[in-house]
Amino acid sequence: MDDTLLLLTVAAAALVVGLVAGWAGQAAAARRKLAREQSFFGLPGGSECVLVTHRDSSSPHWSIPRHDALALLGLAAVVENCGAHPEVAPHDTGLQGFGARTEFCVGDPTAHRRLAAHVASLLPGVAVHPGDESGAGRGTFTIGGTAYRMEPGAVEYVLLARLTAGEGGRPVFLAAGQRPVTHRAAVRHLVRNRARLARRHGADGQFCLLLKVVNSQAYGPDVVELVADVTKAATAPAEPKGHRAAV
Repeated sequence: MDDTLLLLTVAAAALVVGLVAGWAGQAAAARRKLAREQSFFGLPGGSECVLVTHRDSSSPHWSIPRHDALALLGLAAVVENCGAHPEVAPHDTGLQGFGARTEFCVGDPTAHRRLAAHVASLLPGVAVHPGDESGAGRGTFTIGGTAYRMEPGAVEYVLLARLTAGEGGRPVFLAAGQRPVTHRAAVRHLVRNRARLARRHGADGQFCLLLKVVNSQAYGPDVVELVADVTKAATAPAEPKGHRAAV
């Protein structure tokens, strides 16, 4: 074998080894990323989870509001990627307690029974105004003495939370908003920022974020601002009545 052929053989072998090593490294990195995602969402391969939504009150049949349906599709992609099995359930169907399997609860807490129950028990520092007889003030959040009122189509608020309780330790994710477009915005924020949220709060950590959806009449769920991390105030016992309005 002459020197040229030897050099070509060595170069080809080095290239193959490099490609194999690179592929193995990428595969290992992908496995670690998937493991972190499964841990954050509480969705190990083969596990079960439930997506809970409410009915569209404007429809005579069982249906889901458009933005809520799109939010569930976003979550379904995450569930499939984790290798888990989802179940979709309406809010007024009897379900087991939380903790045994991961739960994604999406909707308006003034109309979504299970979501309202989760807010009351897991976020006692959050008050959700049911509205007066004319409907004014409906959905207003009061957290830490501050009221967050929506201006439909202009400024709307949504709570995005990851909480753990009950037996089993699986998390419940809440997207509790003032309008369906805010639920979709919260789910998109969760999916897009899952790695950052896991780093900041820990794979098993709890958090409750208050998000603001800006000018949804023009931009839909696309323009979202983080108002504050309200975990401490939201998980604290409810404060006495009397609050100030959010600016």
